[in-house]
Amino acid sequence: MVSHTWIGIGVAALLAPTVCSQSLPKFAPASQGQAVGRRALAASLKQRTPLPRAPCTVRDALNIEAPKENIWGELSGPETADIVAWLFAQKDLNLTTVENAGSWDNTLLSVELMHPNKTDALTYLDSNGTAPVRYARAVINNQATEEPYYQDLLVGPIPVVNGTTHWEPLEYPFTRKTGGRVRNLAADVYTVFAKWTLEVSANVSDITLDLWNATALGLDNDTLGIGSIDPLYQDGDRIRRWDGFWSLSQDIFASSSMTPMGLYFMSDTTGRDPSKWFVEGWYYNGIFYESTEEFRDAYWSGKVEKLGGNFDGPWAHTDQQGDILPQDVLSPPVTVAPQGARYSVDAKRKYIEWMGWSFYIGFSRDSGMILNDIRYKGKRIIYELGLEEALSHYAGSDPIQSHTAYLDGYYGFGPYSFELLKGYDCPDYATYLNSTFYVSETSRTHINNICVFEAESDFPLARHSAAKYVAATKNIKFVVRSISTLGNYDYLFSYTFFMDGSLAIEVRASGYIQAAFYAKNEDYGFHIHDQLSGSMHDHVLNFKADFDILGTDNTIELVKQVPFTTTYPWSKGKVFNTMKIERSFIDNEDEGRFNWAPNAQAQVLVVNRDEPNRFGEPRGYRILPYTGTAHLTVENSTVLNNATNWARHDIMVSQRKDTEPHSIHRYNNQDTHDPPVNFDNFFDGESLNQTDLVVWFNLGMHHIPHTGDLPTTVFTTAHSGIQFMPSNYFEVGPNQETINMVRVDYSDGKVTDVVNFGSSKEVCELSYEPSYTDLWEYKGDVVVRKFPYMPNEPYYASPGSQGSS
Repeated sequence: MVSHTWIGIGVAALLAPTVCSQSLPKFAPASQGQAVGRRALAASLKQRTPLPRAPCTVRDALNIEAPKENIWGELSGPETADIVAWLFAQKDLNLTTVENAGSWDNTLLSVELMHPNKTDALTYLDSNGTAPVRYARAVINNQATEEPYYQDLLVGPIPVVNGTTHWEPLEYPFTRKTGGRVRNLAADVYTVFAKWTLEVSANVSDITLDLWNATALGLDNDTLGIGSIDPLYQDGDRIRRWDGFWSLSQDIFASSSMTPMGLYFMSDTTGRDPSKWFVEGWYYNGIFYESTEEFRDAYWSGKVEKLGGNFDGPWAHTDQQGDILPQDVLSPPVTVAPQGARYSVDAKRKYIEWMGWSFYIGFSRDSGMILNDIRYKGKRIIYELGLEEALSHYAGSDPIQSHTAYLDGYYGFGPYSFELLKGYDCPDYATYLNSTFYVSETSRTHINNICVFEAESDFPLARHSAAKYVAATKNIKFVVRSISTLGNYDYLFSYTFFMDGSLAIEVRASGYIQAAFYAKNEDYGFHIHDQLSGSMHDHVLNFKADFDILGTDNTIELVKQVPFTTTYPWSKGKVFNTMKIERSFIDNEDEGRFNWAPNAQAQVLVVNRDEPNRFGEPRGYRILPYTGTAHLTVENSTVLNNATNWARHDIMVSQRKDTEPHSIHRYNNQDTHDPPVNFDNFFDGESLNQTDLVVWFNLGMHHIPHTGDLPTTVFTTAHSGIQFMPSNYFEVGPNQETINMVRVDYSDGKVTDVVNFGSSKEVCELSYEPSYTDLWEYKGDVVVRKFPYMPNEPYYASPGSQGSS
């Protein structure tokens, strides 16, 4: 049912689902900044004069053309097809299509645009230089060898021109120089490994039947699944794995990450010959058995205490359950944009402008959405801002939890950034953008997987009351959002721009937890259901912020509030216990890694010492954590070794280099002792004084799941954020420029004037559907085959069907 209401135009509003038949009289809008009295309005309100009904005029985002090409965007469909065809024609690569490949064939895993070096990009962005020559990054899975490996290739120039385009190993962005190669420990996971673990399971199927009336035999009616640690344990020259049994979901809810059964086995799976693999032991209920025979003998001789299992059921389902809350059947408030979008978009180039802000949106397989060339009123604040990696490090007394430390970049945030749900993930009125990526000789377009929208916060941006007046400014913000679902977790990423010149980055986590079996592990989590423990873990998400405050030469300033004892000339010898400011600068990379100060007493500023304001203070931006942030609790992780050295501190600052574009490589988990990118190597004592620097910072959550995490963790509590706020950058706060503010003058208990500063007074009738969002148009991925190229035969695929790349 469509409802109607009257609404004042000019800002986004929260509307209750009621019907209003009259509203404010229409006034001619004043020029910007002009104070408009409202005494006449007050008089007309008393008369309650009906107004003629007229529908609101709602517009889409203003279509504009970006000032430059998006040099961080995706390859076009024809470009990707040409690159793929060219690579398959290179006989030395010996490529086989994924559809026809076995575990001993070479395949092409991914193809995407190689982002240009900043040194080349700035010549194009800031002057009349030509756009950087474009190259692609391709990743090959070389499995036709006893020692399989991944290899990064640099392919270009593009577009493809025979005789000009070439490929070479890509290694300059990595700290380990091995021709872009890193070993592949998962070459046989989906074929030989899977078969082998099922054979192990078959050897104890009589035990699993006795314990749980369940088996894992590779049959359609299996009721158990087998899951391994991630990454595989790298013990010297041996590769070991622990596998555990999980009961399978019997419905669409896929809750198996919450149904561990508590039985685990360890294997040595070094090399590619399964005849040389062997089981090294079993673990159940706090006892380790050296062999399958020892475990079987103990079990059937009655020496094993039988525990229950964890099984799927309504407790693990995301559908509504329980009593309906009072009045919840009524439509909730909805957010509307009365006149539509107040921002401009170049959808092709993914370029956005809003209230003085401008930026480009890039997209990559590894990290998903990235923001580039972020400017405020034409001046660049940040060259690059985006996710680098997300770590989930578990702990527990059982071998699965103690060996699990997911590096989600291995799977990629881009392939799992699915279509957003309008009205739930983002407002209905948001502008939605698509992204495209390559996988398995196809190009997949995630429809509507990025949203941008303007919204009103639930508190004012500024406010003050005095004896004669009260004033407030609406807190209108602009949000860029995407959500990636990796396995059991959904990560929501929001980049929020404000009218005071600040920018916030926030990540939220929801979805199913990975739970542990509850047995002798009280020190690692709460008992939350049947034989279920809320397995403790750390989420640490690493971000890159390449600041350019009034140029590329910047410095980190620390401004600390410290306790201080002193006397003053006027204190007549009396000692004062007080506080003062201590200022210092980080001189070099040896000082560039640190944690947030206790009691938040230290401000971290990115400043340009060569560009002070007229009072002599260096202009800059403050980095302010405003919700829980986290670095890794585990010290010197036995599982990850050198793969995640970026996770050891809250904030890290290094001198920017074209050869150090990322803190991690997607395959760092394949060689944790000697990873392709060892972040420690970035820090070699170089100067951080007035140079181009990068701030690497971590967001995250220390998560000990409790009963409230069932069936799913909620975004309201599992979240972390940080804010970049101007510090001495402007002479006054730029929020003073918005006309969406009001001043109410009063005297003797009566309002004497209402000043609106030129904001729109137009009133119109708004039609909206308060309780219904049409989600029948949800499509999934649009897939185009790239080799052979068939652009005229696209098809749809359900989200998640593409697998990892």
